[in-house]
Amino acid sequence: MPHVVLVQPQIPPNTGNIARTCAATCTQLHLVGPLGFEISDRYLKRAGLDYWPYVSLTYHPDFFTFETYHQQQSGRLLGFSTRGASNYAQFQFQDSDWLLFGSETTGLPSDVLDACTATVYIPMAQPGVRSLNLSVSVAISLFEARRQLGYFA
Repeated sequence: MPHVVLVQPQIPPNTGNIARTCAATCTQLHLVGPLGFEISDRYLKRAGLDYWPYVSLTYHPDFFTFETYHQQQSGRLLGFSTRGASNYAQFQFQDSDWLLFGSETTGLPSDVLDACTATVYIPMAQPGVRSLNLSVSVAISLFEARRQLGYFA
């Protein structure tokens, strides 16, 4: 099953909402620091409500530590970016993919995008809209990957 990776998230409620999505889908969540909040932040906990016991969470203090961890695993690193090369709906996901998302304000840093096997984007019809909310982007991408891979429960 794909993993969700948040690189330097800044807004606690977004991370809490993503944690709830990961809990509901039994998807492993990775947080890569530095974070814009404390893990114990009350807004983070409130957004995740009482689902935190169901979240499989791994914290990595920085991207280098995450990369070392990932190298011991398997799977492609897929960087989600408004400047991605492949439309998420046409991209062929694999069971061992790692879906990487950047901070709400800056997206994925260029060195992280360079480390990715592929970059993916979610198309938007209105050119004046720069991006979607981070928790919405994660949900759209994760559920498309799950649909393609046959995870219906």
